Amino acid sequence: MSAFSSQVPQVVDNPAVRIPQQETFQALQAHAQRPDRPREVGIVLPVGCGKSGCITLTPFAYSSRRTLVVAPGLKIASQLLADFEPSNPDMFYTKCNILTGDYPEPAEIRGSTVNRTDLDEADVVITNVHQLQGVENRWLRQLPSDYFDLILFDEGHHSVAATWELLKSSFPQAQIVNFSATPARADGQQMSGEVIYSFSVARAIQMGYVKHLKALVLNPRTLRYVRGQDGEEIEVSLEEVRRLGEQDSDFRRSIMTSQETLDTIVDASIRELYRIREANGGDTRHKIIAAALNYQHCHQIVRAYRSRNLRTDFVHSNEDSIVNETVLSKLKNHQLDVIVQVRKLSEGFDHPFLSVAAVFSVFSHLSPFIQFVGRIMRAIAQNQPGHPQNEGTVVFHAGANIAARWEDFQQYSSADQEYFQTLLPAEELEFGDASELTIDPDRVGVPRPPNTVEVRSQTDLNVQEILLLENDREAMRAIELLRSKGYDLGDIQRAWEHKPVPTSKLRRRQAARSELDARVKTEVGRILGSRNINPKGKELDRAKRKDNFVLLKSCLDRQVNSLVGIQPKQRKELSQEQLDRIGQDFAALSAAAEAEVFGGKG
Repeated sequence: MSAFSSQVPQVVDNPAVRIPQQETFQALQAHAQRPDRPREVGIVLPVGCGKSGCITLTPFAYSSRRTLVVAPGLKIASQLLADFEPSNPDMFYTKCNILTGDYPEPAEIRGSTVNRTDLDEADVVITNVHQLQGVENRWLRQLPSDYFDLILFDEGHHSVAATWELLKSSFPQAQIVNFSATPARADGQQMSGEVIYSFSVARAIQMGYVKHLKALVLNPRTLRYVRGQDGEEIEVSLEEVRRLGEQDSDFRRSIMTSQETLDTIVDASIRELYRIREANGGDTRHKIIAAALNYQHCHQIVRAYRSRNLRTDFVHSNEDSIVNETVLSKLKNHQLDVIVQVRKLSEGFDHPFLSVAAVFSVFSHLSPFIQFVGRIMRAIAQNQPGHPQNEGTVVFHAGANIAARWEDFQQYSSADQEYFQTLLPAEELEFGDASELTIDPDRVGVPRPPNTVEVRSQTDLNVQEILLLENDREAMRAIELLRSKGYDLGDIQRAWEHKPVPTSKLRRRQAARSELDARVKTEVGRILGSRNINPKGKELDRAKRKDNFVLLKSCLDRQVNSLVGIQPKQRKELSQEQLDRIGQDFAALSAAAEAEVFGGKG
């Protein structure tokens, strides 16, 4: 007999088990007892509300004979295994006093480390979705169709549709429970299955499970830009900026990549970071996380923060995993002030001291926006609503159309269970990556169309604060206090006027110099990728001594150095004027280096 049917877990009224975990367990028990229950259901829990714990409790609700738990990646699979592992002193069952012994037997499918006997003796099998891909998968061919009676899927958004459908058809009698932080997928479609329980962000904030959230919107009174199609310079009002942001994708993208806009988001996010740190006695562990559009945009953002003397680095899915892990280690050890992500942060990475989310990217749907905002939602002071450590702020520009996502988030945060029960199951799902943040992700060899809008200037930039929970009593008391002391709306507005963060010319030069080598490397990678050439190959060097990447980089370095008249090891001597000239002529320098290496061949 399985431990899930022979053991009685201590869940309800257990003070060590969080309210959303208790309520999830009760909802699943009620569903398991329904004679007409649907095969596939969903549970929606915000970040920080104990989703992993809920997964360990779910097999008990169904008295499961053998459960399969599917994670989107290796890191989350390892974390879930740890919650089931009896040898782990922090196993969920013991940490929360749920079981005192006779624990469920876990096994993990990963590579060739487990065999059929291991699975036969297990009560729960944990794996990541990549281990079960393909119709010829050895496990799917070997295991009988009734082997699992329950399948738990963590973050269905990350799954590939074909793999998910294959799993469902391989074990047709198994009950399926999807767990997610949002009822919507990355493409805006609803999550598959009837949502039988959801715990709103509003309740999570009020109970101190997640941070108190607000948004800061950068609202220029006017914005001046040049249209690409006719070169006409136009000045528009804030209302028109918002309209263009909603309707014109080129305008949104140009807003995000213009130096004018980028600087305002950087400065506003830094000031908010300093405010949160000051409110917590100068605690410098609080940090900024920024979302970039692409690799080149990422370097632009990194340079901007570094020029303001903030310790900044980035992670990117194209970077070597060791490089990314080194950066994340620096973040965990509080050696960074800002981390910039391109496309996604590592699966399963949680760092509660991320407190400010700076949006330099574009979100077409609510789900990836929630995934990004979720990075700053985890509470630092547990179960202490209103604690100054538990503040999170999202900073964005009015022209980026993020306001629509924030309004969606407000509705999602206040929604109750009845709202989610109206969602219908989706069929023929095309799951996307829920942490994908780009409109059109980088594709090797496919050039990106140039921006059709050039942002020139903004006037009278104001910062508008929007609370996630509109009925925030603390905020209302603060407003009434200001009014009682004679302050009017104009006084408050002037206090919130955007003030740029000052930076020295030295810091700007240092940031630009450190960024030049990264820009050269990025360009070399782009050229080789567009020609489908292996960077590690040596076919470009007749002597077969240098690999293709080193050879092309050396050529581009020579073009750069020649333009400003310096020797190879003199870049630390570059002036701002020389750096600006390199930046202006970089496209021509790249073309010249490419022509030199490839001789004009396409």
